[in-house]
Amino acid sequence: MRTPRALHIITGLGVGGAEQQLRLLLRHLPMRCDVLTLTNPGPVAEGLRADGVRVVHLGMKGNRDLGALPRLVRFIRREQYDLVHTHLYRACVYGRLAARLAGVGATVATEHSLGEDEIEGRKLTGGVRALYLASERLGAATVAVSDTVAARLEKWGVPAARVHVVPNGIEATRFRFDEGVRRATRARIGLPERAFVVGGVGRLVPGKRFDSLVRAVAALPGAHLLLVGDGPERAALRRLAAELGAQGRIHLLGERDPLGDGADGRTPGIPALLAAMDVFVSPSREEAFGLAVVEALAAGLPVLHVTCPAIDDLPAAQAPGARRIGTGTQELVAALRGHMEAGARRLPQPPVVRRYDIARSAERLLAVYALALPGPRPAPTPPPGASNDDVPPTGFPARGPETTPIPPGRHVHG
Repeated sequence: MRTPRALHIITGLGVGGAEQQLRLLLRHLPMRCDVLTLTNPGPVAEGLRADGVRVVHLGMKGNRDLGALPRLVRFIRREQYDLVHTHLYRACVYGRLAARLAGVGATVATEHSLGEDEIEGRKLTGGVRALYLASERLGAATVAVSDTVAARLEKWGVPAARVHVVPNGIEATRFRFDEGVRRATRARIGLPERAFVVGGVGRLVPGKRFDSLVRAVAALPGAHLLLVGDGPERAALRRLAAELGAQGRIHLLGERDPLGDGADGRTPGIPALLAAMDVFVSPSREEAFGLAVVEALAAGLPVLHVTCPAIDDLPAAQAPGARRIGTGTQELVAALRGHMEAGARRLPQPPVVRRYDIARSAERLLAVYALALPGPRPAPTPPPGASNDDVPPTGFPARGPETTPIPPGRHVHG
């Protein structure tokens, strides 16, 4: 039996949660996968190529670049993919239609970032919702990254039978705490060895509410903030720190690799930066999953969060180190002061970390693929050590080494 070939279509490959999750997931899918990005073949594209994944840039110029559709159809038809998997709004709209026109019946889409009022930062107008629902009907299945997102999709009108929950995942061993890494990372950044360090990770956009985190840390003399990520709010956050007289304690570190240190060996990645922190804060009012919170828990950090479906959808015993708080800055200040007075402590990895192991997420996704692909479905057998709620393996053979890297910037032509 021939190994199924899959094409993953994504809007862009800059640094972001969905993009990084795709890269990590492909490391655990036992099948041949190529990636096509509609726009912006950024740092994640470089990481995918380093992993041996073929990456193609379509060169789409914007949401209304309708000429991209026939190019995409021709590419899918020429490469004869068995399955197309789309990620993020624009890729889902164009990718599902292109797959249908190219004759691919097995089309799966993942909804990574659906909130109550926004989708990927885009306001949920009637037109946005109507276009999404129209394109959703062209696919075989829609994947939600959490029960919260699944409920939102069903509320929109997506039939429950078409929605499958496949949580985001992490490689927990990358985040396991190491005291030596903690000391070395603090020294690289220039942090005092005994300083109380608060951390946050995410896109620097208004919806993440990192301004409240800057205000809270500024109100705690001696505390430092490591804020990892980039975005349009970076300059405003820097100005706010200066206005509050805390510019020397607020460290805006920019984008960092979630899988490890930089290629130069000297730039700490997210695992090392988490090791340098004492408490992690997610002040965002709205999240589709909350992957950064799970990574922080894997690093043994106590966590304060406003909302995090990855935790909130589960019993409290799954993540005893996570505490939900309100949106007020004073409540955050009080909670941080409590951690500061109690002193730094590391927690054991909670049960939720194993639940969101990336290998388990890959198995769940393979089960969705088995439903979408035509032909007989392999008989399921639970993997060793799996619990009853695990999704079983689906019989896909291991991915071979036949991926073909494409030079950066190459476009698809008919």
